[in-house]
Amino acid sequence: MDKGALKELLQEVSHKRLSVEEAMEKLRNFPYQDMGFAKIDTHRHLRKGFPEVVLAERKTVSQIVRIVEEARKAGTNLLVTRVDTGKAHAILRKHPDLRVHPEARTLYLHSRDLEDGGKGIILVVSAGTSDIPVAEEAAVTAEVMGNSVARIYDVGVAGLHRLLAHYDQLKAARVLIVVAGMEGALPSVVSGLVDRPVIAVPTSVGYGASLNGVAALLGMLNACASGITVVNIDNGFGAGYAASLMNRL
Repeated sequence: MDKGALKELLQEVSHKRLSVEEAMEKLRNFPYQDMGFAKIDTHRHLRKGFPEVVLAERKTVSQIVRIVEEARKAGTNLLVTRVDTGKAHAILRKHPDLRVHPEARTLYLHSRDLEDGGKGIILVVSAGTSDIPVAEEAAVTAEVMGNSVARIYDVGVAGLHRLLAHYDQLKAARVLIVVAGMEGALPSVVSGLVDRPVIAVPTSVGYGASLNGVAALLGMLNACASGITVVNIDNGFGAGYAASLMNRL
């Protein structure tokens, strides 16, 4: 339920076109739907202006299918993250209208347009091609939360001229998400070039001493460029969500 639907419901009661009992029935699953194994936050759209989000990684196909069904009944948008290929195919057999983003590993149920949107462009930058899955998770998250998103991929510090070729695009963005593995140097470089918030995302890409992303995480936390916010390793979703909040201010 969004603000418009709640306002309309209250007006119906106020004008006596709807009884209190009928209104209570419509609000029966407000603010969440208890499914036993999960509680679907049907209040999130009204409270936060963003869709409900479900992490699929440890959930079964049948659980995700049921969650999508409940979200559909409630008329809420739903983003499902970390969906592997096998689960995605099985879920789509039950819900073929879901929007699929294979590289981001997400599925999206679009029930209504968001009332509020971002005020500028969120730019997602990746250091290498191997970082794209995490970058896409960030980009898709920002898109379903009502933002205009642009992408610049494979512009890491191993060839800095590739990044500088996009200098005007970097300056035009309102919020930047910079995704990098290995030593995690790219966010510091980007932050030194722009006067906008930079959200750094370390990835688990790299050789042995990268320690599955710990080296990149520590490099970003110790960046000499000011104004960098760092999220957890491979947390593209968290970066996309934080960028969306910033882009609404």
